[in-house]
Amino acid sequence: MAVPLGGCSGLWARWGGCELPCLFPGRIMRPDDANIAGNVHGGTILKMIEEAGAIISTRHCNSQAGEPCVAALARVERTDFLSPVCIGEVANVSAEITYTSRHSVEVQVNVMSENILTGAKKVTNKATLWYVPLSLKNVNKVLEVPPIQYARKEQEDEGKKRYEEQKLDRLETKQRNGDVIFPVINPEPHTVGYSQSSLIHLVGPSDCTLLGFVHGGVTMKLMDEVAGIVAARHCKTNIVTASVDAINFHEKIKKGSVITISGRMTFTSNKSMEIEVFVDADPFVDEPRERYRAVSAFFTYVSLSKEGKPLPVPQLLTETEDEKRRFEEGKGRYLQTKAKRLGALFQTLRCFPAPAFPPASSQGPPAGPRPRF
Repeated sequence: MAVPLGGCSGLWARWGGCELPCLFPGRIMRPDDANIAGNVHGGTILKMIEEAGAIISTRHCNSQAGEPCVAALARVERTDFLSPVCIGEVANVSAEITYTSRHSVEVQVNVMSENILTGAKKVTNKATLWYVPLSLKNVNKVLEVPPIQYARKEQEDEGKKRYEEQKLDRLETKQRNGDVIFPVINPEPHTVGYSQSSLIHLVGPSDCTLLGFVHGGVTMKLMDEVAGIVAARHCKTNIVTASVDAINFHEKIKKGSVITISGRMTFTSNKSMEIEVFVDADPFVDEPRERYRAVSAFFTYVSLSKEGKPLPVPQLLTETEDEKRRFEEGKGRYLQTKAKRLGALFQTLRCFPAPAFPPASSQGPPAGPRPRF
């Protein structure tokens, strides 16, 4: 039996034949959620997004009789930070299941901030996440996902296309994950070695799910912290997360592992910085094995003045052939994203009718003095 689209265990209601998204309790943003300028860390928002996705997908995967499971994060599609969230504002999160394959769930999550003093609201984030259900009895066993009902056949076809695209991209990303960051002695300012950073973290019980592996939101928050340090070292100003390219979770990270989160600058435009971040895991407790690449992503940051205005970004100085190659690859991603945004803007403008002008008079211009320019 198919589960209705967006099945949320009683937290949704029907409207026009569709299910409304799950609405999760809002949380007020406090000083420990933000940087010194009062802007909430991108990692804090990413963690909230992942928590919402994990809840709705786990509920859905347990909505039918069968083996109990927990939904594990496999991938986060590109996430744009449309507007900064500030201390004192309330972040409201909604999530909706939009597609299911045999072994995965696609979840769309929206974040809206609210100024509780003025009542003003704004959309800050829209994200797409993919989860897989793992058995509570055997963490390595992936269970089948209950199907959902689609309002239109086109929704299912579009979801299947997105599923195939993300699956292919995950495979391609995993194949190029052999890079390692090495320390540089006495690096010059604005070089890759000058701003690169690493963070080492011991995975404890509070970081993990019921199955004993790390929450995706915990990992993303740590990745954003490292990326922020790299960006701040490069430009020496206040920085905020502008977007995150697809985050791929290649392997689970178990409790007791030591993870190393590494970040390096790959590309700079006039007003943005791309930072590559990857997570390597060293398991020690249950199954000692070689270090492996667990997660990888690209973060984009912008530099802001004290008034919150974008500032020019110092040009990244590339020294080695690998750095130059990564710079060109980053430039390609930057231009591709820019083209997509222009295409989306063009499509939006086409939706609006052209303004109607009164017919031109056949009697010539009106009498009176001619305007001077």
